[in-house]
Amino acid sequence: MSTFTFRRYNLLYLKPLSISHYCSEILYHKTFVRYLYVTNSLQKDKVSSNQWLERQRRDIFVKQAGKENYRCRSAFKLLQINEKFHILKPGHIVIDCGAAPGSWCQVAAKHVNSTGGDASALRGSVIGIDLQYMSPIEGVYLLPAKDFTTETTQSKIKEILQNQLADVILSDMAPNATGLKSHNHEIIVSLCFSVLRFSLSVLKIGGTLLCKLWMGGDQQRLESAMRTVFDNVRVVKPDASRCDSSEIFLLARGFKNVMHIKQ
Repeated sequence: MSTFTFRRYNLLYLKPLSISHYCSEILYHKTFVRYLYVTNSLQKDKVSSNQWLERQRRDIFVKQAGKENYRCRSAFKLLQINEKFHILKPGHIVIDCGAAPGSWCQVAAKHVNSTGGDASALRGSVIGIDLQYMSPIEGVYLLPAKDFTTETTQSKIKEILQNQLADVILSDMAPNATGLKSHNHEIIVSLCFSVLRFSLSVLKIGGTLLCKLWMGGDQQRLESAMRTVFDNVRVVKPDASRCDSSEIFLLARGFKNVMHIKQ
């Protein structure tokens, strides 16, 4: 006898249900359980969304981004890194991977003088790539709705460079986060390796690579691989990166002009 209690089971006579009624009850209970699950999930999402909105409201970098016309708060991560390490200079050629919505491109364009606003300084250039659409940015060559990891997109970037080499490669790429941190970490490490491999063919000797990473078990493997390609690799966490986030940045400087990555 089933351990389930069904609405239509005759408890007085203990008369078994017909097959059709039995199936109907199973469907009813499955639907009800699914309803409870979805409702609970939506309630959690609503709470999470409200918490995110409240954090955004109080975030000084969100407010400052609005005042300075940056597209999002992440601009200050690059600004703070550049203030300390001076990786962006007038005349530099910069490739920004995972550029949407475009705040890093805005910062890069300003510091490398890609708009030519400073007539006394060298004029650089900025290329921004992302899977998402990006509205135009003055002084930036955008490749929206493009997958950086594909050979087609990477060939397009090289075509835009016109046989020139980049001084700096930036990567703020990250996957859509899931509830499984280890899985998120594996994907972002894979993206970092994709950028690292690409840098071998487009980066100047002595060039710089800055890429975002979420901390995890493969961090050491990635750092070791980067050290075979660059003279110096360090972990950087700017103040604009939230303290409760596992987000860090790997700053690699002094490209050695090697042809292969040792892993």
